[in-house]
Amino acid sequence: MQRQLEAIYQLEPAPAIAPFVRVDPDEPREQLLVRESEEGMDIVVVLPVASAEAMLSRDASAALDAYLGAVEGISHFIHLAERARTELPTTLLELELQAEVDKFALLLGEQRPANTVELVSLHRRLYEDVRFLHTSGTEAGQRYRLANDLAARLWSQLIRQGPAAVHRDTLRRFYRASQAEKISMVVAA
Repeated sequence: MQRQLEAIYQLEPAPAIAPFVRVDPDEPREQLLVRESEEGMDIVVVLPVASAEAMLSRDASAALDAYLGAVEGISHFIHLAERARTELPTTLLELELQAEVDKFALLLGEQRPANTVELVSLHRRLYEDVRFLHTSGTEAGQRYRLANDLAARLWSQLIRQGPAAVHRDTLRRFYRASQAEKISMVVAA
């Protein structure tokens, strides 16, 4: 999954994620733990057992939520590594937004939907038929809802545009954009 995302966005390969992953049987959701120090940045991607198993099996259909948890952890790791490499800032909203976009991008590549109806169905599963763990009145709840809404709007635009080649160019521009530029790209179209 890591190398697939790097290929989609034409990124320089980040360090392999495996040494940064900790599987935690007691953790229900993925987490990205970051600590900055004078020596650099320490990163740990915590995955629940189900997400680690889904990632290793590469089977999104068996346990979609667990699989998407792994995608989210990997997305966060790559995005943070890329921003550190390019010495650009990032935000929690940007990490969540990029992960939401990456989920669709990976499933699109793996499931190869044949037509617009299948794309719309995938869109509905990822962005409409969802439940949030954090209530809407909390900072985290608002952030997750906004990331979901922006990613849904971006992919709606891309689905309407048609050919996947167009998607790749737009996705690469989107990935490299700042948070404000990403929001403008979604709102402007």
